[in-house]
Amino acid sequence: MDGIWLARPDGAGAGEPVAVKDLLDTAGLTTTYGSALFADHVPVASAEAVQLLEAGGYSVAGKTNLHEFAYGISSQNPHYGTVPNPAAPGRLAGGSSGGSAAAIAAGDVELALGSDSAGSIRIPAAWCGVCGFKPTYGLVSPEGCFPLAPSYDTVGPMALSVERCEELLRVLAPEYAAAQLGSLEELEVAVAWLDHAEPLVCERVAAAAAVFPRRREIEFPLATSERRDFMREVADVHRPLFLGNEELYGDNVRGKIERALRVSDAEATAGQRERAEYCERAAEALAGVDLLVTPTMGFVAPPAELDEMELRGRGTLLTFPFSALGWPALALPCGAGEDGLPASIQLAAPAGADALVLAAGRLLEARLRAS
Repeated sequence: MDGIWLARPDGAGAGEPVAVKDLLDTAGLTTTYGSALFADHVPVASAEAVQLLEAGGYSVAGKTNLHEFAYGISSQNPHYGTVPNPAAPGRLAGGSSGGSAAAIAAGDVELALGSDSAGSIRIPAAWCGVCGFKPTYGLVSPEGCFPLAPSYDTVGPMALSVERCEELLRVLAPEYAAAQLGSLEELEVAVAWLDHAEPLVCERVAAAAAVFPRRREIEFPLATSERRDFMREVADVHRPLFLGNEELYGDNVRGKIERALRVSDAEATAGQRERAEYCERAAEALAGVDLLVTPTMGFVAPPAELDEMELRGRGTLLTFPFSALGWPALALPCGAGEDGLPASIQLAAPAGADALVLAAGRLLEARLRAS
């Protein structure tokens, strides 16, 4: 489908093909970062995650479209086109890793790489009806992936199933060791944020959460909507690139960069303090609990013509918290929401519990598919 792929290698490589978000460098293959500034950029070396995939026997299927510089949730790219949603024609695929999710949903590949700083793997996974996993911050190397907000940025797998996400994670993080759960009864589970979802999404997530025998609803805090420390990090990345090249940025991202550049030192410091306080409150709220279950998105894929700025706040409401915390989080399809479009459940746990999240995801996915 037009709008999914930005570059393809001349020939098929050895090994199973993996779609690679065009934010990650690929040696000898055009890498644009979704920007007109890098339309002709051909890296001499691949990102570390890509190198690990190729060393593990996979091949690069091609580079997938994204929101410009990964700074957005819609993948409406003014330079390379809006990423279509094969699971919901006429609707947004989500972003910023929209092309990677769409490539899977279209049946072009079963595996993909994305990046996630505020929900950029999980949002398109949810809207395209596939699986996406944001690992613990730092578990997968971001080397060779163009930064958005470095203390939030993560690289992670997307796939048709949880098992295949974990398959890629084993290659991306050589120190990762899978966990085995005999039953979901082994887990103490907290459920939160159902009231932030539209009725059918809420119903599907609640039904999926009910598969966990030992569960209870809790009040889990949401992250601040200010995100001033995040914006300062974006500003620091783009400051040397943006000035003098403003007109080469699309309107959507240009406005965000201009706002980020206005964040003062005092505001950035306050944002860092708010993030640290949020981490403390979140840890307290989840004390004694193994796993947190929430909706991934409160609503299904919206119409493709909607302005991303109208969606951004509520679109990252339930994904950004785990980016701020640095916790692992899995997006998993859980049935049909409004208009018959994919709904998605999110499983998360404290930093370092990647194997537990994926083990629970495997068992939950099997139960959902059997029902």
